[in-house]
This record gives sequence, structure tokens and C-alpha cells, in this order.
Amino acid sequence: MQTVTDLGPKLGVRPLCRALDLPTSTYYRRRRPVLLGPAPRRRVPRSLAPTERTHVLDVLHQPRFVDLAPAQVYATLLDEGTYHCSERTMYRVLADRAEVRERRAQRRHPIYTAPELLATAPNQLWSWDITKLKGPAKWTNFNLYVILDVFSRYVVGWMVARRESAVLAERLIATSCERQGIRPDQLTIHADRGSAMTSKSVALLLADLGVTKTHSRPHVSNDNPYSEAQFKTLKYRPDFPERFGSLEDARSYGTHFFAWYNTVHRHSGIGLLTPHDVHYGLAERRRAERAQVLQAAYAAMPERFVRQVPVPPALPTAAWINPPKLLAAPAASEDVGQ
Repeated sequence: MQTVTDLGPKLGVRPLCRALDLPTSTYYRRRRPVLLGPAPRRRVPRSLAPTERTHVLDVLHQPRFVDLAPAQVYATLLDEGTYHCSERTMYRVLADRAEVRERRAQRRHPIYTAPELLATAPNQLWSWDITKLKGPAKWTNFNLYVILDVFSRYVVGWMVARRESAVLAERLIATSCERQGIRPDQLTIHADRGSAMTSKSVALLLADLGVTKTHSRPHVSNDNPYSEAQFKTLKYRPDFPERFGSLEDARSYGTHFFAWYNTVHRHSGIGLLTPHDVHYGLAERRRAERAQVLQAAYAAMPERFVRQVPVPPALPTAAWINPPKLLAAPAASEDVGQ
């Protein structure tokens, strides 16, 4: 059977393509011989020969040049009266060997992985941090230490001091663990990378108590969201003062605030329950009592409820710091809300 390419010379290329409704470029492309593999690239006369490229690479690998950028190597060689190739060609030679990278002699920072921590009950995961409280005069401040249970949001320990100290942090952690009856290998404590958090004395204390410690990545506040959210709740209170008159004034305010936060504040991240109820196992009873109130309201006025008997907010089942990507992001963000 004759093909289009066979009939072209006999009938004429243009009339044949017009009759078959084909572009002439298709005809000529089909007549082109099939090449096995890509066509060899034509060597540009001004390009370096393989031996020259090897020599340039050897020069770039010399001890005095191995940490310098090609621009620095190029300029140094010119000052010495030597020319091998252009700066751009040096980059091409390095690119062929996958060596185009940061060549300067500088410190390499380690890659930190995001901590993925899970709590399914109280006293499994604590988060702690230190924030500044403005003092009576400019450039003066006090340091508020707060340890928070991630699952229940219960503040298990807090302290106001004049300075940030590993010794004070060690004392607060030890007292809080004793008060909560923490057993070895029961608890993980998460913190950022402040000097008190990463101190050797605190690390040794946690090792003695059988407590696992984790840290946020440097300069990543999202790795410690529960403490940051709790500090926001503190500082956005209507009665939070612009400045504290003294250390005793700050401690007095903390006494009233944390009593309110633990026992009165209905937390949106834990089903609008108080941290005290969740931490000490009263959540189910509180939710059952709320359900009875809602059922009575529905029985009295069913027309006010559109679909069914209303139910109180669900109790938390897990609290994450940096949940895996497979989990729903909205659920993780709502869990931190204050």
C-alpha cells in the first residue's frame, strides 16, 4: 500500500496535502530519516577541550581555591598573570560535576526536624516557657516562668523572678513534678531554646527524674504553641497592667490570674471546660451535666432547635505539637485555641 510520502513526488506535495487536509510540515517530517537517539551536539570552536576542562577543575579543587567562589578564583588567577577560562565557564565546569553550591568557608548550621509530640491524657506532655513582665521603670522587667500541661491546659507550676536562671527553672520543675506525682518515664517536657531551657543543670535534673526533654527548632515559635497561646491569654486580659510596681505586685497578680485560668476559664480547645476539670478527671461528669441541661431545654422548646437534640462540645482525645501532615490541619489549629 502506498503511503503519503510515496505519493508526494508523483502527485505534488501541496495538492496532495491539501486534498488530505494535512499541513505540508507533517509530510516533510515523515520523510525525515529516523535517528537513533538524539543528534550529536556540534562542538563550539571556542569551548574548552576535555583536557582543558579537567585542568580547570583541578585548579578549582586546589586547597587555596576549594572554598572560594569562581569569581574569586578568576580574579586571583588574573592577578597572578594566569588565564584559563572565563568565570562563567568555571561555573559550567562545576555544574557538570554537580558542585555548584556555597563554596565560602562558613559555618554549616544543622537541619532541625520539627518535633512531633502527642498527649492523650494529663501529665504526659508539659510545655514551659518564660516571658517578660514590665517592671516599674523603663528597662526593668520580671521573668514569669509557666509550666503548662498540654492535654488539659492546666498550669502545673509558675513563678515570677527577677532574672532568668537555670537554678530557678530546675527548682520549679522539680516542685511541679513532685506535686503532680510524676513517675519515671511518664512525662515529656517541651521548651524552646532559651538559656535556662537548654542548661546542663536542667538536663541533668530531667534525666534524674526520668523525664524526656524536647526543644523547639531555633527561631520557630510555632513549635511551642501552647505556652505562647497561654501567654497571650495572660497579656490580653482587661486588667493586665502596663507595668508592675514591684516583684510582689507581679506575684500577687499571678496568684489571682492562674487561679482564674485553671478553675474558671472555659477553654475553647478542651470543649469549653476548665483546665482543672480536664486535668483531674471531671470532664465526663461536667459534659453529662451539660447534656442534661440541653435535653431539658429541647424537651421544653423543641421548635428552637433545627435538627436534633443539641449536644455539648466534644471532649479532647489528643493534643499535638506539630501533628503529622496526614492529620487535618484545622483540627490541630483549633486544639490550641484559648
